[in-house]
Amino acid sequence: MRVFITGASSGLGAALAHHYAALGATLGLVARRADALLTLSNQFPSAITYPLDVCDRAAMQAAADDFISRFGVPDIVIAAAGISVGTLTEHSDDLAVFQAVMNTNVLGTVTTFQPFITAMRNQGHGSLVGIASVAGIRGLPGGSAYSASKSALITYLESLRVELQASGISVTTISPGYIVTPMTAVNPYAMPFIMTADVAAAKIARVIRQRRAYATLPWQMAIVAKVLHVLPRPLYDRLFKHAPHKPRQLPL
Repeated sequence: MRVFITGASSGLGAALAHHYAALGATLGLVARRADALLTLSNQFPSAITYPLDVCDRAAMQAAADDFISRFGVPDIVIAAAGISVGTLTEHSDDLAVFQAVMNTNVLGTVTTFQPFITAMRNQGHGSLVGIASVAGIRGLPGGSAYSASKSALITYLESLRVELQASGISVTTISPGYIVTPMTAVNPYAMPFIMTADVAAAKIARVIRQRRAYATLPWQMAIVAKVLHVLPRPLYDRLFKHAPHKPRQLPL
């Protein structure tokens, strides 16, 4: 099995790398932090690492070409790179943060998948996996950039899934709830049904293996997501207007 993962230096991406390494997979691991990638590569002799930004189209293309030339077309490509940070539109400093969040969370996924699609189509199989979020179901106060990016990502992945329906390539959207990662460590509020990264990785791998189109994890959060989706706007506004905000973080 060949698996290509972005955002592999920490959090969910690193947990997914550990999960697939334990299964004996050949790994291609992408992250911006070269030092963290080096640590991973020392743990996994079957891994090759690519220190790059997923928004760098040329670098992603080069990494994909290199992986395919060395090992063949990956069976699974997981776009796990992402930015989660509080934002407020009233602050001009946050405009750059909005752009970075949208670029990484949405366009970074497109840039990750694009170099592999033709090769997967030619071999008649493959799985593309995008990590969205329950935060993409409704707009969260103080997290407008993150919620907007994950909402856009869910819609993009749905479009891609339909486009590739007859190709043999599956497209899976994963919308997790809270996961114990550096991104959630700063949250100043309760996080119900929070999962460790290892537990989340195992659940995600099972969904990928089943070639499901969409999954919200864990199941308790799936119920919350369904309720949020149908909640009338006036009621949603009243319930969330005083919700605590994720801290702003400048610069990215």
